[in-house]
Amino acid sequence: MKTSTSEEKHGIQWTDQNQLDDLDFADDPAQLSHTHEQMQMKTASVATVSASVGLSIHKGKTEVLKFKAENSNPITLDGETLEDVESFTYLGSIIDEQGGSDADVKSRIGKARTAFLQLKNIWNSKQLSTNIKILNIHWPDTISNSLLWERTNQLPAKEEIRKRRWKWIGHTLRKSSNCITRQALNCNPEGKRKRGRPNNTVRREIEADMERMNNNWKELERIAQDRVGCRMLVSGLCSFTRSNRRK
Repeated sequence: MKTSTSEEKHGIQWTDQNQLDDLDFADDPAQLSHTHEQMQMKTASVATVSASVGLSIHKGKTEVLKFKAENSNPITLDGETLEDVESFTYLGSIIDEQGGSDADVKSRIGKARTAFLQLKNIWNSKQLSTNIKILNIHWPDTISNSLLWERTNQLPAKEEIRKRRWKWIGHTLRKSSNCITRQALNCNPEGKRKRGRPNNTVRREIEADMERMNNNWKELERIAQDRVGCRMLVSGLCSFTRSNRRK
């Protein structure tokens, strides 16, 4: 993949100096291009380089997703048209032509519901403790969320998400500056945004949390380099949000 994409700039603008040509995981690569012509050339190049080392592209498993593309012509490989799709699943996440996460979130909720129902016998068991099942409280029973959290010794979902997000950001900020995961935090995508308020991002959420603690992004980058200091920051943030919730 690196050989077939290194000669020309046919990716999407990622940083001021670099383009992102592809995402690769084992034998499941995803190619990225800004125009139809670039994608067609890249597809042909990847096929040629692959063939030179005894590999071939499975046309039936290769899909094309276009986002606000001006050229509606199909992408072809060896004279065969590759399938255009409105969405596809990559490494467990749904990518769709709308560019958002709604479809992926809906899919994950559906998968969780299916897994939940498969464990119905465990949830209803009287022989298992609360710590390894659920309370079996459901509508129209009336109980406050705070009491549920206290009984189960759990954090509210919003706080659990924040806690995990902060663990991830500390891990990411310790990566090298040329890591695409870290670069994504500063990425300014090409194209025009939709009208209205922009969608929230991980960075915006983190910056808002830092502002509530009278701190900023630069300070976070410094703290993140020290694992112990970063853990203390996350612990302090969780304590801060819990105290605010009690008020």
